Amino acid sequence: MTTTSSTQAPDATAWPPLAAERSAAGKGLIEWASAAGDGLPRLCLLRGGPASGKSHLLAWFLTGAASHPATTAHATVPAKGAISEVVAWELGRQLGYGPLSLHRLLEQVAADQRPLLLLLPDLHLAGSGTDQPAAGPQAIVDDVVLPLLQLRHIRVVVETGQATLLTDQPHHEIDLGPLPFPGIEPADNTSLDLASLRATIPATTGGKPIWSQAPRHSREHMLDAAFDAADRRAVSSLLADPGFLLHGSTAAISAALRKPATKAPAGLRPIWDRAAPQLSSIEHSDTERAALLHAASLGVSPTLSEYLRPLAEQHHWSATWAQHDRPTAAQLQLPANQGLVGSDLLGQLHVLDPATGQHKGRVPSSAALRPSGMAAASTDALLVLDESGSLHVVATDEDGPGATVLGHIASHHGQAQLTADANRPAVLGSCPDSSLAVVGDASGAVHLWSLTEYRPMPRSHRLHTESFSAVTCLHVPGENLTFVIGASLNGSIHLWETSQAPMESPLDQRPALATALAAANTPAGPVLAAAWGDYQLHIWHLLSGTVQVLPLLYRCNSLALTPTGQLAVGGPDGAYALHLDLDRVWR
Repeated sequence: MTTTSSTQAPDATAWPPLAAERSAAGKGLIEWASAAGDGLPRLCLLRGGPASGKSHLLAWFLTGAASHPATTAHATVPAKGAISEVVAWELGRQLGYGPLSLHRLLEQVAADQRPLLLLLPDLHLAGSGTDQPAAGPQAIVDDVVLPLLQLRHIRVVVETGQATLLTDQPHHEIDLGPLPFPGIEPADNTSLDLASLRATIPATTGGKPIWSQAPRHSREHMLDAAFDAADRRAVSSLLADPGFLLHGSTAAISAALRKPATKAPAGLRPIWDRAAPQLSSIEHSDTERAALLHAASLGVSPTLSEYLRPLAEQHHWSATWAQHDRPTAAQLQLPANQGLVGSDLLGQLHVLDPATGQHKGRVPSSAALRPSGMAAASTDALLVLDESGSLHVVATDEDGPGATVLGHIASHHGQAQLTADANRPAVLGSCPDSSLAVVGDASGAVHLWSLTEYRPMPRSHRLHTESFSAVTCLHVPGENLTFVIGASLNGSIHLWETSQAPMESPLDQRPALATALAAANTPAGPVLAAAWGDYQLHIWHLLSGTVQVLPLLYRCNSLALTPTGQLAVGGPDGAYALHLDLDRVWR
């Protein structure tokens, strides 16, 4: 099977000249990438001794790789010190899926039919000092590399040093020999002795380590050194230190917690499972890392969450409550602070305090209902979109005026669906402060309704040529503007201000799926929140077009935003709420 997308050979002049001793290796790597899967194995092993120039060759290859589809590298994940989970998280990030677990990464790659070229430098240096096979290079081979190579659209370059990793697999080999290449400095072999590393860590007058000021090398290797020294007390002390959890090696901590014999504080394992995929990114500041770990620890470890709260609150977002054990299918912010309605996976409707997440009551509903979207002006009458694509009314008084209006909306779309499946409601959103609801159908059209006044027909317009993944609306009273915002299955978000035609250009277009939208009028102006399938949360200031990107702890299928900047995030893994500092979030 040919995995490249062009028959024209790469232009060698796209790469800078190599030293004469390495020109054959460079040419061989380009030729392999051009023909792999079409006469050559889809695995390339880059071998050689220490300082022989393996990583330099890969860096050189990347300088010109994007010049041709066949040589374009879609992900480059250095494996030194990593474990299988960390490699999977970073592969997912670079491939546009977000930091995924191993099995979900493999599912996504299998569904992604792009011919992918993946680079794994320093695989022979992978692993952590926890003396367990699950933390070594062979584990990454078994968990990641071999399953990927089962997919015929995948090509992989693996740097293996002088190890025999993967030599039993069909492969193309580039061997740079055992000797160091002139001009290349040997790898840093700074001591991993526990006592030596401890001596580099600044401390308070009370003797507590100041991890934020510690050398990076010491932070990354301290836990491994404790395991190498078989110092269980040191291991336990590090895992109980919030400062080390914040600044230490995500890979080393993850590997340690995977080991059942490792003694860890109560609740740390589920907290770390929740936060580590995002903490493994090098892009987050210290305050954002604190905000992430704080959010993951809320409701699980009061000690850890309280320790992290002051630092987390210095960031432009911080979590206010979390219910990580409450999977959420849909959410609705009611107007005038009446509460937050959330649907669990069984279809039960709960009313929560949006400020604290505390349970305030239940909304009786049919046991057969499985909400995927909701809209309402009050808890007395809710319009609910079932996951089957039908609209239903949940009302305390089925003959009341609110139920009558919502019943007409449900009946209108039910009859439209009978004429064509393209009219089937795909998503439902609301703008609670103005008692409006918007239905997005499978054809890409949106339909704006009043929730309190009977109207025979909605205001409708086509936003997309494909079905929707999410929709919301927002009325700006001072400007007398009404915005309808819809996200399509093609990864675009379009905006329609209802007094004119929709914007021709999308508000946003990404190689991911927007899974939830919410909007609100805030003291800072109209704000839109968009959750994406790659674990990103985009916060838009609509009038200026400014956007800030936040990390998501887990999958999100529903958002609810209040005028004060409280944002509830819900999905199949749980629910939590963020406070957005509207004075700083876009700085």
